[in-house]
Amino acid sequence: MVAVSARAQSVSTLPGITAGLAANSLKADVSFLASDALEGRATPSRGLDIAAEYIAAQFRRAGLEPAGNDGFFQTARYLLVTPKSDGLELTLENGTALPAARNTLAVVEPAAVDLSHAAAVKLTADNAASLGSALGGKVVFVEVPDLARVRSAERQKAADEFNRLRSAAEAGQPALLVLLDPRTNRARETPPQLRETGAPLRSPTLRVFDPAVRAAIAAAEPGPLMMTVSARIPEPSATPAAVRNVVGRLPGSDPALQESFLVISAHYDHLGVGPEGAADRIFNGANDDASGAASVIEIANALAALPEKPKRSILFVTFFGEERGLAGSRYFVAHPVVPLEAVVADINLEQMGRTDDLQGPRLRQFNATGFDFTTLMGPFRQAAEEAGVRLVKDETNSDPFFADSDNLSFAEAGIPCTTLSVTYLFPDYHMPGDEWPKLDYQNMAQVDAAVARGIWMLAEDPQAPRWNPDSAAAARYARVRPH
Repeated sequence: MVAVSARAQSVSTLPGITAGLAANSLKADVSFLASDALEGRATPSRGLDIAAEYIAAQFRRAGLEPAGNDGFFQTARYLLVTPKSDGLELTLENGTALPAARNTLAVVEPAAVDLSHAAAVKLTADNAASLGSALGGKVVFVEVPDLARVRSAERQKAADEFNRLRSAAEAGQPALLVLLDPRTNRARETPPQLRETGAPLRSPTLRVFDPAVRAAIAAAEPGPLMMTVSARIPEPSATPAAVRNVVGRLPGSDPALQESFLVISAHYDHLGVGPEGAADRIFNGANDDASGAASVIEIANALAALPEKPKRSILFVTFFGEERGLAGSRYFVAHPVVPLEAVVADINLEQMGRTDDLQGPRLRQFNATGFDFTTLMGPFRQAAEEAGVRLVKDETNSDPFFADSDNLSFAEAGIPCTTLSVTYLFPDYHMPGDEWPKLDYQNMAQVDAAVARGIWMLAEDPQAPRWNPDSAAAARYARVRPH
């Protein structure tokens, strides 16, 4: 447990923190951010831009300092890359031609490909090291694990192994990477992808569900294949797009600690507008994650209003593009607005408003991902008790969900982090029904008061949070930034 100074203990119990977190203020934030007028806040979209302006305005109201590259905005330049499916082809050739059915092909990484009778390789974990340098210009097949059939305790390991294998394949610069998906669902049209301007291009990649193609590769020996491949992916279109993280700073009051930073974060994007035909097409994303963005706003307001400012500086950040592969948080870590080595922890907030978890009601309590990964839980456990709520460890979901939100971008940079939430899985998750009237704002205010107190304690303590050396799951992240 992190040691807490006497000043932190006394100030963390000030009524100002709780008074600054009113249920109606949270409701006002969420009801605007999740309104139909913002059309689901897709990345990029006009609704997302309006949400960014609203958050920046609330940071100004709180008295935060602008900390982006454009006032309160960290503006990022991207391309919106749209694959074209007309003419998409993949054929195995081994004496006879075995074409994949068109409705079983999905573009994962769009780029123009036109291959005729190209050499092919079946890459596995056993041969990746020896074949890595011989993949250039070839078609590389990688089998995707069926995670639904893997025991829950082994899923993260299986996912990590697949990701390492895919990375090895891409490092070999193949002409085409083919991911063989064991599921039987038909391929959907690939939505436009967000690609940072100037970023290195990943290998052109197809996902294939065709059972005959999968069976043919499964029957082949690993390594160079006794077959060739012809394939075609049409040239995608690309449209420039500017997207923004919103960043405000509450400067620390202690000369020795004000140049170190806690990051308090949430994503403010969601899924936008669905296809025509549905009665409700707008994915409002009230709980996921207008509730997190609103919590960042109101915690910033509460802490900034206290007569004594915290010793360590705090960055309040809302990210674009979490629903697009953590794009905003990855951009923030790759282009930090303060030296990355000065960031001591990220406290990320997700799904703070709904209490109707699929496993049962979740009242006056909140969860933390990677519960045992760091020393962060001590202050939050104490703060929860003071606020009349509980910090709980969800034995089923705490570890798996660690890699499912923006905290992961910080973990991969070696920065101790967690995501706090009230629910993990709730009705209407990623559905149009996730609307603002369904949130419990009184419970949300009480939980946010506990979170704010925990943040204060961390900001007061001269000892920075650390990875837990006894956690095997945390070791991969701890190695990035050893103490």
